[in-house]
Amino acid sequence: MKNTFLKATMGLGIMALAADQAASQPANCAPRDIVLEQLSQKHKELRKAAGLASNNAIVEVFASETSSWTITVTFPDGMTCLLASGQAFELDVADLAQLDPEA
Repeated sequence: MKNTFLKATMGLGIMALAADQAASQPANCAPRDIVLEQLSQKHKELRKAAGLASNNAIVEVFASETSSWTITVTFPDGMTCLLASGQAFELDVADLAQLDPEA
């Protein structure tokens, strides 16, 4: 369980750092509704996870049934930036169940 918690903490830290860097790269950014429409219509990706970064930005993971995935960050002003994307998304729910003994 300690190892799972460490991995989750490191992952969130990396995403928060990436969220700060995305603010300086507006070329990969657009209003949230436009980005969500593209992810849904073009890539068939739906939100699988979300978290609040230290700068009040929302970091989200989107994935499709065909295993494509995208990580975005949405800032308080409504701009959404693409942080990363790829293939072979896999949601590992077994590790998540270990975090809550009542799950």
